This record gives sequence, C-alpha cells and structure tokens, in this order.
Amino acid sequence: MALALPPLNCKPHRQWKCCSSSSSSSSSTTSPRRPAVILPGLGNNTGDYKKLELTLQEYGVPTVVAKVSRIDWLRNAAGLVDPNYWKGTLQPRPVLDWYLKRVDDAVQEAKELAQGGKLSVIGHSAGGWLARVYMEEFGLSHISLLLTLGTPHLPPPKGLPGVIDQTRGLLYYVEQHCRKAVYTPELKYVCIAGRYLQGARFLNDSKVAVDSMATIDDDQPVSDVALVKNTPDSTPVSPTFRARFVGQGYKQVCGEADVWGDGVVPEVSAHLEGALNISFDGVYHSPVGSDDVSRPWYGSPAVVEQWVQHLLN
Repeated sequence: MALALPPLNCKPHRQWKCCSSSSSSSSSTTSPRRPAVILPGLGNNTGDYKKLELTLQEYGVPTVVAKVSRIDWLRNAAGLVDPNYWKGTLQPRPVLDWYLKRVDDAVQEAKELAQGGKLSVIGHSAGGWLARVYMEEFGLSHISLLLTLGTPHLPPPKGLPGVIDQTRGLLYYVEQHCRKAVYTPELKYVCIAGRYLQGARFLNDSKVAVDSMATIDDDQPVSDVALVKNTPDSTPVSPTFRARFVGQGYKQVCGEADVWGDGVVPEVSAHLEGALNISFDGVYHSPVGSDDVSRPWYGSPAVVEQWVQHLLN
C-alpha cells in the first residue's frame, strides 16, 4: 500500500482515512500514549534525535532513544575479517550484536514506561531495517507499530554494472529472513520516504523530468492513486553536478540514478510491500544538515505533524 502526500505547506487535496493529521499536542496528552523507541541511523548518534524526542513528548508520547555514539559505528569494521563480507553474504550477527543490544536496552526501558502495554518503534535510515532484525531475533509481541523514516529496506538488484551492495549482503539477509511487512490492527508497518532531490545519470539524463506516481493496492483499507507534483519544495529538476552525484548514490541502493529520493535513499527503496507507504515532498534524509525550514528532515516538527497520528492511534 503506497500513499503519496502533497507538500508540507499545502493542504491535502483529499482527507485520507488512515493518515489524518488532525491530532494536536493538546488533545494527545489527555490519555496515556504508547512509548516510542527511536533507533538511530548509520553514522548518527543519540543526540541527533534530541529535538525529535522533545517534539514527540509534546504530543504526549514517552520516548527513548537507543544509546549510540558515532564512534560505535566503527565496530562494524569487524565484518572486514568475515569472509562473507567479501562474498557479499554478510549476516547481521555477530557484526551488529552491539547495536541489537543497544536496541534491546532501549526497548526494556520503554517497556517499563508502557506498564504492560505495547510499544512503537521508530527506525531512521538503517535503524529501520535493523529494527526488523531485532524483531526477528528478540520477538515482537510487545511491539504494535514499526515506523521507518528513510530506511533502505530493499537490497540493490544483482548483476548491474557499477552497482555494489553497500551492506555487503545484509539487506539480502533481511529480505530473506525477516518477516514480511503487514498493516493489521495488531501490528502496523508504516514506511515513510522523502522526495527531496531527483537524481540524474552521469551520461544520459533523458528520464530526469518524469513525475512520480505512487499507488495503493486495491486489497488494502485505502485504495486510490496519488500524484506527487514537482513543486518548489523539491529541489528543481536539472542535470546539475549535485543531481548526478546524488544519483550515483541512489544507483548503489536501487540500481537507478534518475529517481526521486531524500538525498540519500531512493523513494522506491524506502517502501515495503504490505506496509502503509507514505511519501513526503521536500523532505531531506538526515537530522545532520537539516535546518527544519529550508531543508526539513523526517523529524522536523512540521514533518512530524504529518505522521505522528500513527503513534497516537
């Protein structure tokens, strides 16, 4: 199920049943909310999400951020001594055991806040697919929502010239061994993508000016097609060096350069079949480099307002 939303400074052309943004901080604090656990993305640290944590608390959502430092990510270098790294068949464990332990520590803290209730998990970037690994390894009975922000869920296509799997097989493992996405009353997957910049090919930019269409499967609760227009909120489409440079990054993730994305992760890679998939126009990938106004990221207050209802329901 895929849903594309209009720019943040425009009113929706239609009221979506499962994506209403009418909740406010004043109304959301009248009853206890599910605690949320935020999982940092690759290269990010706990402090990067402090403002997002405070924003969610304004909506009455108790929030715990997994404790991760930038230096911690150097632990992943342990994978270099694993032959599977060079074969492209690397598995999350034991290389990422340190991260999974930090996730579990945060989950245990949130469970105390929940007092027997359910939790929401918010995974930013790599934190989204690492959340899926955690749920597979540690169980998911205490989790009722997985919300991912700019997560590269899908492995790159194999056999394409010039495309190298940056995860060295980790995303193939996730695709093969982790549970498929669902959107049910018991457990909801909500996958949010950003459309900040359209990439371009280095040698052939013939497809750059194509609009994107996002569809919703007919067998899901909401069925429709939403067209996302190229607006001033998204960086103008042009074969600039920046577009070509970003396009090469997109190509390593999804196999194509001339696609829309959040500046790091292509839109198509941030969605999962079976989940509620949402795209926001003009939204950047990371809190690092975001100013919340000219370059808002997924956790900027105006963007959070568009998806926080999934934590409040």
